[in-house]
Parts: sequence; structure tokens; C-alpha cells
Amino acid sequence: SGNPVRFHSVPAFAAATNVPIDVPGHGKVVVDIGYGGTCCTFYAFLSAEQLGLDVCSSKTRDLVSAASAVTEAVKKQFPLHHPESEDLAFLYGTILTDGKDAFSEEPTTNICVFADEQVDRCPTGSGVTARIALQYHKGLIQLNQSRTFRSSTTGSLFTGKAVKATKFGDYNAVVVEVSGEAFYTGTATFTMEEEDPLKHGFFFK
Repeated sequence: SGNPVRFHSVPAFAAATNVPIDVPGHGKVVVDIGYGGTCCTFYAFLSAEQLGLDVCSSKTRDLVSAASAVTEAVKKQFPLHHPESEDLAFLYGTILTDGKDAFSEEPTTNICVFADEQVDRCPTGSGVTARIALQYHKGLIQLNQSRTFRSSTTGSLFTGKAVKATKFGDYNAVVVEVSGEAFYTGTATFTMEEEDPLKHGFFFK
């Protein structure tokens, strides 16, 4: 059994909802864009069904290709805004869902495709945070209503709930508590020798 862990996010918010996007090879879809806070992360969210796929049963390769196409289309068609720094206003990836955004005791499933077509093994901490922020913004959940999120690739589970309403710049935001299980995978030892000319590191610019 793993170790139960939980964290509280920085303020998370709905950046935009019901945004029409033209995705090459898939046509028009409607996405929500949420900010999950970790790593300054914006994600696009939509049901896999809009792309003719099932997040639970379609091939992972097909889900990844479709999500990546959405990411590229959103980047080109929808400008993002970050309240503190425009350098942080970038879309990190797309999260395909089963469309079950309304509050339920049953888990809702998603797959997170980020960066260079990488797939998260878990429901994604920043992704769960952004989904909760979107659901709260839409009035689908209330403060302290806990939801369970499942990874479509591994079946792992996270829970999330909005614990505090707040502001982030002009956005109405929430602080989200995310919890799950953590497992130790190893330890590392780093050694610094005095004679090493690069012992303090280096920087490429």
C-alpha cells in the first residue's frame, strides 16, 4: 500500500469555457481551458467523444494523436492570459475526458497528453486542479465536494475538491486540494568535489 498524500494548489481558475476550435482532421470541437497552477499549467479540456473516441476504450495512440491536434489548434486559435506574467501564458497540453463533469460519487476518467506527446500515468495533479476549477466555475460542484478522477491508462485514482474561493488577478479562482497515493521509487546521493570546476552548476542562455 502506498502513502496517502495531499496538497493544496495555488489559485486555479477557468480561463475560458465553451471555446469553438477548428481541429484539422476532426472539425469543430468545443473546449474549456483551465489553469491548474502547477508548472504554470494551462490545459484544454474536452470529451473524447467530440473527437469520435472513447477515453476508456480507444487506443492510447489514437487518443494521443487527437489530443495533440487539439493542443496545436488551441495554441493557434486562442490567446491565453496569465494574471502575473505573459511568459507563463502557454498551453501545456490537452486532457480528454469521459464528459462526466457534473458532480457524482462515481469516478470520472481522463487522459492527460502534455509537452511532446507525453502521457501522464496518473490523473494529473495540475489537471485535476484545473478540472475542479472549471467544474466549480460552471456550478457543477460546490466547495468541499470531493470528486474522484481516474487515469484511463493505468486506472490510478486521485481525489480533488475546491476548498477555498479566492481571486487571481481578474479571475475568480479556487484553491484545490488533491490527494492520492505516493510510492517510493528510489534514493540518490550527490557528491560535490572541491576540484570540480563546475561544482556549482552552469547555465546556457
